[in-house]
Formats: sequence, C-alpha cells, structure tokens
Amino acid sequence: MNDLLDKKCVPCEGGVHPFDISEIHKYQKKIDGWDVVQNKDENYMLEKRFEFKNFLESQKFVNEVGKISEEEGHHPDIIFGWGYAQINITTHAIEGLSENDFILAAKIDQIN
Repeated sequence: MNDLLDKKCVPCEGGVHPFDISEIHKYQKKIDGWDVVQNKDENYMLEKRFEFKNFLESQKFVNEVGKISEEEGHHPDIIFGWGYAQINITTHAIEGLSENDFILAAKIDQIN
C-alpha cells in the first residue's frame, strides 16, 4: 500500500521551501499518472485528467474529490465537464509542491 495514503495533509501557512525537482521526482514515483507541470508563474503543480462516460459520472467524481479535500484541508483546482475532470494540485502558500500535494493526489486516485 502507498505510504501516502496513511498520511494526513498538514496545514501550511508558508515559511517552508517548496520541493526541488529531485524531491518532486522522488514523490512522483509514489503516484500514478500525475504530470508535473509549471503554471504561468513557473511554479510546479501536479495535474491529471480523468475520463468518464458522461457528465453525471464527472460530477460524482468531483464531489468525491471535494469531500476528500475538505477532510484533508487541502484544496485542488478542478475543471470538469461532460466526460472529464482535470485536477491541478499545488501548495499555494509556498508557491510550489509539498508532501501534502502528493498525499492528496494518492487519495484522489483511490476514488476512481
């Protein structure tokens, strides 16, 4: 079992450094199918697109992501529509990735 699933997101108010690229790659091996991308400010984030048969399945998935996000106190950006949902995760307070982002990604993957 993925050790990230046993962890809980820890509130982050800043004051810590985001992961460097070597740390990101180490954690990326623990999650399946998530891409590491940079936003317009060149901060790293995790991104994954999920495919569904229709709008209702997409909406159900997004609602489950919302429940997990509330439980973890860590909230992704979500774009969804007919047959898809795209999830982007980053730790805004540090403008990059932290362990919290990988914990949330691992837990989201358990939905599907």
